[in-house]
Amino acid sequence: MGAEMVQWYLEYEYWVTVVQLVLAMLGMGAGLRVADFQKVVLQPKAVNIGLLMQLVIVPLVAFGFIVFTHLPAGMIIGIAIIAAIPGGTSSNIFTFMARGNVPLSISITALTSVACLVTTPLILDFLIAEYMPDSFTMPTLRIAIEIGLCLLLPLLLGMVVLRRFPDYAGRFSTICVRGSLLGIALIAAGSIGAGRLNIGDTPTADLVTLLGFIIGLTVIGVGLTKAFGLAQQDNTAIEMEVVVRNINLGLLLKVSLFPLVVGEVNALADMVLLSLLLYGAWQLIMGFALIFWRRNSTRGTSQTVTSA
Repeated sequence: MGAEMVQWYLEYEYWVTVVQLVLAMLGMGAGLRVADFQKVVLQPKAVNIGLLMQLVIVPLVAFGFIVFTHLPAGMIIGIAIIAAIPGGTSSNIFTFMARGNVPLSISITALTSVACLVTTPLILDFLIAEYMPDSFTMPTLRIAIEIGLCLLLPLLLGMVVLRRFPDYAGRFSTICVRGSLLGIALIAAGSIGAGRLNIGDTPTADLVTLLGFIIGLTVIGVGLTKAFGLAQQDNTAIEMEVVVRNINLGLLLKVSLFPLVVGEVNALADMVLLSLLLYGAWQLIMGFALIFWRRNSTRGTSQTVTSA
């Protein structure tokens, strides 16, 4: 990326982050109907377990990693942001590919997206208040407003598009999601070009610990969900919601917590960004691993039933 493009990115980083999140939520909304939410009433146990995993268990796992590891402050804040945000739109797609309960996945994603208006500032304050600079004040109101304007409003607008223009909603959703992915690529490229992302300077032990966080979420997501005695399709949906987070929102929160000052180096903010982008990449790998495992287990179950 050229020097002029890097300078442009640094100047407009916040708005690039906002646009990529809005596009992601528009794309998600364009695949949702009111009837999808009505399914929550028909399967309250699975939904309640999904909410429990998202809003309680995931933050507790993050708390454990924060307390019992020796990660740098930037990585701790990154883990806290990951724990405080809801599942992402990719979780719905991965659930479909893994032959899970897609309506359940969509319902949990939508409900946690609404709940995070309140829960995200609370979880962040609980997990990372002591790791922020002494002069820092948690921008709770700003975070809530940004979630409302950049997460919930685009989600509702996307649903309106599906309702009013059903023949074009699929194409609209695809364009929005691809635009969001382009935005994430621009964020990564701009940060690398500005010298803010240098994975080579990060201790291997810290990278392994961060990787252990996503592995820990996966193991707990699979094991604990199974203990509740749900159908396998429901387990698959909840597992994906636990592992695949809304990194788009995480990037916006990072910019909100650490506003960029052109010409100023903020090593803490750079480590937070690195943690979010690494988790975003690793969650895709873990998601595909879960897809492969669940599809094989479903095929094995089907073959057993057919033989019987």
